[in-house]
Amino acid sequence: MMTVAFAEGEAEYVSNFYASPLSLLPPVIAIILALITKEVYSSLFVGILVGGLLYANFNPELTIMTMFFNEDGGMIYKISDSWNAGILVFLVILGIMVALMNKAGGSTAFGNWAKDHIKTRVGGQLSTMLLGVLIFVDDYFNCLTVGSVMLPVTDGHRVSRAKLAYLIDATAAPICIIAPISSWAAAVTGSVPEDSGINGFAMFLQTIPNNLYALLTIVMCLTLAIGKFDYGPMKIHEDNARDKNDLFTTPDRPYGEGLGDVKPNANGKVIDLVLPVVVLIFCCIMGMVYTGGFFDGESFIDAFAGSDASMGLVLGSVITLILTFIYYMIRRVMTFQEFTECIPDGFKQMVPAILILTFAWTLSGMTGLLGGATFVENLVANAAPGMKAMLPAIVFLVCVGLAFATGTSWGTFGIMIPIVLPLFPMGSDMMVTSIAACLAGAVCGDHCSPISDTTIMASAGARCNHVNHVATQLPYALTVAAVCFVGYIIAGLTNGNTWITLIISLVLLEVVLFALKSISSKKDEAAVVK
Repeated sequence: MMTVAFAEGEAEYVSNFYASPLSLLPPVIAIILALITKEVYSSLFVGILVGGLLYANFNPELTIMTMFFNEDGGMIYKISDSWNAGILVFLVILGIMVALMNKAGGSTAFGNWAKDHIKTRVGGQLSTMLLGVLIFVDDYFNCLTVGSVMLPVTDGHRVSRAKLAYLIDATAAPICIIAPISSWAAAVTGSVPEDSGINGFAMFLQTIPNNLYALLTIVMCLTLAIGKFDYGPMKIHEDNARDKNDLFTTPDRPYGEGLGDVKPNANGKVIDLVLPVVVLIFCCIMGMVYTGGFFDGESFIDAFAGSDASMGLVLGSVITLILTFIYYMIRRVMTFQEFTECIPDGFKQMVPAILILTFAWTLSGMTGLLGGATFVENLVANAAPGMKAMLPAIVFLVCVGLAFATGTSWGTFGIMIPIVLPLFPMGSDMMVTSIAACLAGAVCGDHCSPISDTTIMASAGARCNHVNHVATQLPYALTVAAVCFVGYIIAGLTNGNTWITLIISLVLLEVVLFALKSISSKKDEAAVVK
């Protein structure tokens, strides 16, 4: 009865802190605590608690009800949301698939093949990037699949788990946001107001060369891999992996060290890993376009734009799981009993990611209840019109902050695109550049945020401690973000000239990385002298 009364009264309830600067306090507290304590679960919970207290105006009973049973942000409702539930099911099935491929010997066989064909650490990193680029359909799918396939390769070449997580994360959302056929393209298209008179998909295509964060992140990954250098916390992890064969640096092993107690089938072949992955990619693509009406007459692109990614990934992964079981039975690399044993093993592998995702969704819900997005929206709407030359840079920074605080890039550009569109003549270069800055900022903030689901899944895919992933990735993401900010200032001053902006930004990034490499080398030389 208490839940019903609470739900009925909630429509008229307004927190004293709604749409105030304090509305962003819960995620800020959670992020700072996670970086300081290196403990993500309690940090997220404290953030949720602070959000509940602020929303309930410090009423203890209402705080508990808000945290767990609020229909718009409570933990129970977040878990039961059909989209979120689908993502959790997809996570579990991917965990089971990984356990199956390990048990069948496919992962071991692929690792042995890779040792013979991928000879260097550079090759291992570039192969990881290449696979990330090829799996451009969806960032969730990308993170888990790339991690599962490339883990034995990067482990074999002593690439740290933190570096693997960065490569996965850097080729997930940044690739999806510039891929015309992806769940992200559909999300951007759907964020354009129907009454704006703009073709959302055509606008998305125009933003691709102006999306500085996505393009520069890819260039940075290539530069770091080919240039064989790192800086910041990542350098410590990479030095430990290369020199001490310590892939983790810290003691925590939330996802285990590798195959664990699983004894792989000695008859496993490379095809036992490659075929299920190829089938998974195909089935997930078909599952997504199915939900968009492709088999009811819609074009492939329109079906993708109207797809339900969560449902499509579940359908595709379930079908793949069944086909993989049948294939392994025919190959006689697995018994029915071994298959059933892999189900709980796969689920257990994904428990850390499920817990973090659940807390992150709830924290995002608390921020939404407090009107965090509304606060930022009002701030931008009131300040932007008088500073049009600086608008791309301002939009980029605001979107970085909003996505970082809320952990959602889709929610960020969903809020900001309708605000930015009317500020310039429809179809103008400055309008396209400003929308691109919005998308770039959303991806950047999402990339930096410890409570982003993509960041969490990159940690899960690489079997890396989540706080280690965030701490090592943050300096790299901020480096690119700083160059992007300068780039969007240039874009404003050149009235949205795409190629001048892109060329100067690329040169600036390379200069910054060269300077960082020189500083890192001098520190190493000084350490050797001592």
